[in-house]
Order: sequence, then structure tokens, then C-alpha cells
Amino acid sequence: MSVPDEVPAGGEDASAQAEGESPIGGAVLAGIERITAIDAVRTRIGVAVSLGLLKPGERLPDQQEVAAGLSVSTITARRAMTSLADEGIVVRRRGRHGGTFVADEPPVEALRALAVGSTDFEAVHQLVDRRVLFECSVTHFAALAATEGQLAELDQLAAKMAASATWAEYHQADEHFHRLVGTAAGMNGATEQYHRTLAELYAYFIPYPIHELHAANADHVELVAALRDRDVVRSVEISRRHVDVLHRTMFMGLLEAT
Repeated sequence: MSVPDEVPAGGEDASAQAEGESPIGGAVLAGIERITAIDAVRTRIGVAVSLGLLKPGERLPDQQEVAAGLSVSTITARRAMTSLADEGIVVRRRGRHGGTFVADEPPVEALRALAVGSTDFEAVHQLVDRRVLFECSVTHFAALAATEGQLAELDQLAAKMAASATWAEYHQADEHFHRLVGTAAGMNGATEQYHRTLAELYAYFIPYPIHELHAANADHVELVAALRDRDVVRSVEISRRHVDVLHRTMFMGLLEAT
């Protein structure tokens, strides 16, 4: 669980206003709406490294994939990765097996500087609740109105997520999947509100182990089957469960478990 990066007036720094603030593993994404888009990317990757979601020695996707996976421009991703390399959080290697890798021993102080302490979860939990409400609504109407073409495309997106090798690939297909469910509902202005809520929540997305994302994809497969059967009750329950689990997993669960 991407929308192409749209940089508001004022350049890349202003694009950070599309990002939000979220508690992650004893830290928050440090006022992302008030920092540059470059620093927002640095923080999201740095927090994933701090939490061990990105492991020492792990190869990161290329810059274009990172950009698409975090919904930023390629130049923003490139500058962020260059900065992380300068700080020793990631390392770049040349040659046939080269690329960008998480450093074997990322500097603790550099990682700590990317986040600030917080115990305030209220805003993020409210955002998840808002998405649950929208998700149940759009799924209800999608079960009634989705076309065969839309259902076939949802099948293809679920298959793409199952085959994704990186979090960046998965996230792009995930966002496309949920936006298409909203479109299939045919709710006009309400669909736009749902899409906006999706974008707000996806702004908190950090790299996550691909095997855990693959496990979450089982809900997508189950949902498409329920939509195809026109089973409104089952479709809504799958969607509710799929989103409500965010209260206990991902960055919020990681922090509350510490």
C-alpha cells in the first residue's frame, strides 16, 4: 500500500505539507508536514532502519522505485539517499552487484537525529478510524457496482502484490488496488474524500518487510472474491478487518509493544 508525486507551489520543500506526523518505534516522523520532502524521505527510511524493518546489509530498491514507493519525485529520492549515504546510514557499492545498502553498523546518533520522542497517538488513530469508515462504505457499494473489468484489474493487482519483490513495488500496487475499489463504488464526491484519506494515511508509509506485506495481501485476494460474489456483508467485514488492524500493527503496534 503510488500516486505520482505532485510538488505544490514553492517546490519540493512545500511538498512536505502532503506528509503527516506519526509515532514510530519510540519516535515520530519528525513533523513531516513542516520539513522538506527530502528530510521526510530520510526520516521514513531512517526510522525503518532504526526499527530493524530494513536490516543491515539489505539492498534498497533503486531510486526510481524508492520515489514511487514513497510517493515523491525521483530527484527528492536521489537527494535523500545521497544525504543518508553521507551520514553513513546507507552505503553505495559499484559494480555488477552494486547498489545502495543499509550500512552494517548505521550510526546511532545519526538515526536518532531523524526522529523525536512522542507518546501522542491520537491523530494517527483518528486517521485510521476515518479510513475504516470510508473503507466500509466504498466496499459496500463496490460489491454492488463493480464491473467485470474492474474486478479483473483488482485480480491483477493482487497478483502483482503477491509477486512483488520489494516494499516499493508492493506499495504502488496496494495503493492502486484500494483507489480502484473506491472508484468501483461510483460514489462521486465521496470517492474523492476516500482517495484523499488514503493519501493522508499512505504519507506515513515506511518500508516494511516484504513477507509481512505478502501476508496482508491475502485480504486483497479474499476481498476480490467477495466482491465478485456480490456479497456485501463479507466484503465489508474483510475491508474493516484489513484496515482496523493498523491500530495494532505497523508503526503504532511497534511502539506500543516496547
